Amino acid sequence: MIGAMFGVFFLMMALGVPIAFSLGLASMFYLLVSDIPLALLGQRMYAGMDSFPLLSIPAFIVAGSLFNSGGIARRLFAFCNSLVGQIRGSLSLVNVLTSKVFAGITGTAVADVCNLGTILIPAMKREGYEEEYAVALTASTAIIAPTMPPSVPMVIAGTAVGISIGRMFAGGIIPGLIIGFSFLGLVYVIAVKRNYPRHRRYTFREILATTREAIWALLAPVVLIIGVMGGFFTPTEAAVVTVLYALIAGALIYRELKLIDIYRNISKTMRTAATVLMLMGIANVFGSILIMEQVPQTIARLILGVSENPIVIILILNLFLLCIGLFMDAMAAIMITFPFLMPVAIAAGMDPIHFAVMACINLFIGLITPPFGLCIATAAQIGNVPLWPSLKAAFPFVIMLIVILMIVAFVPQTVLWLPGVFFG
Repeated sequence: MIGAMFGVFFLMMALGVPIAFSLGLASMFYLLVSDIPLALLGQRMYAGMDSFPLLSIPAFIVAGSLFNSGGIARRLFAFCNSLVGQIRGSLSLVNVLTSKVFAGITGTAVADVCNLGTILIPAMKREGYEEEYAVALTASTAIIAPTMPPSVPMVIAGTAVGISIGRMFAGGIIPGLIIGFSFLGLVYVIAVKRNYPRHRRYTFREILATTREAIWALLAPVVLIIGVMGGFFTPTEAAVVTVLYALIAGALIYRELKLIDIYRNISKTMRTAATVLMLMGIANVFGSILIMEQVPQTIARLILGVSENPIVIILILNLFLLCIGLFMDAMAAIMITFPFLMPVAIAAGMDPIHFAVMACINLFIGLITPPFGLCIATAAQIGNVPLWPSLKAAFPFVIMLIVILMIVAFVPQTVLWLPGVFFG
C-alpha cells in the first residue's frame, strides 16, 4: 500500500502538480484505499500547522520584503561596492558580500534571489559578465541566506523534529561564513582568469558615506543574532522585532517605504506564507502515514545494515539527501525526511543539531541543481537567460558547496562550537 502511495506522489510530481497537492493527493489515496476516515487528513494538517515557532515564517518573509522596498538592498550594494571596487571582478565580489549581509534579513534563498537579482544580474550584464555566469552566481550566493539566521528552513526543521531553533541558528553561522568566504575566493579566481572589470578605488570619505547610508541594514542581522543568542527574545519574537525594525528603517529613517508598499508586501507575504504552511500541514499527514507504516524504522534498519561505521553512515545520509534535493523543495524534503533520518544520525553518533544543520545545507544545494533548481530557475527568469547554460555556469559553485558540506559533516565543531558558547 505504501508503494502505491509513493507511486501516486511521483506520478503527480511528473505531471507538474505542485508538491503540496502531490503530497495531499497521495495521502488521500492511502486513506481511501486503507478505509481510514478522511477526518484524519484535517486533524493531522491542523496539527502540522499548530506551532508557535511557525509564526516566525511569515514575519521573516515580510521583513525581507520590507527591507527591499525601503531601499536597503540598493544601499547594501553601494556599501559593498565601496569596499571592493578596486579589486578585479569587483561586481562579482559585491554579489557575494551583499548576499552575506542580506542573509541576515531574508531567511530564504528565493527571497534573496528575488530581492538582489533584479539589481545585480542586470548590473553584471552591463559590465560585460557572461549573462549565464551572472545568473549562476546570484543563485549560488543565495544559498547563504537559509544557512545563516534567520533561516526559515531551520525554523521548519526545528519544528519537525523538536530541537532548539536558537541552537540551529547558532550552528548555521560558521558554515554560512565558510560558504561566503569560499565563494569570495572562487569568484576572485574566476575574475582574474576571465579578466573581469574592476571599479575605481573609493576614498575613505566615500566609504564612510556609504557606511552611514547602509548602517541600519548592517545592524539588522547583528540585532537579530544578539537578541536570539543572548536570550533576549525567541526566534518567533525576533521575527516580529525584525519587521518593526524594517518598518522604522524604511519608513522613518530612509523614508522610502510608503503605505502602499507595506500593503503590497504584506499581501504578497500572506500568499507565500499560506503556501509554506499548507505544505507543512500536508507534509505532516504524509509523515504520519509513513510512521503508521513503520517506514522510518525500515529505512533506519536498511542504512544501519549496510555498515556500522559512522563515516559510511554519514556519507550514505548525505548521498540520500543530495538525491532528494534534486527533485524536491528543501522545506518539503525537511518535513518528510527529518523525522526518520534523525534517529539514524543519532545512532551514528551525530548530535541532532549537527545533523540538522548538515542536512539543511545538503538540501540547499538542490536549489541550484537540475531538475528542481528553484533558485537558479528564478534567477534565470529575472535575467531572461536560458536555464541550461546557467546550470553549467553554476557547476564550480556546486562543487565548492559539496566540499564545504563534507567539511561540515566530518568536522562537527563547525556547527556545534557556537551553540555551545551561547547556550552551554
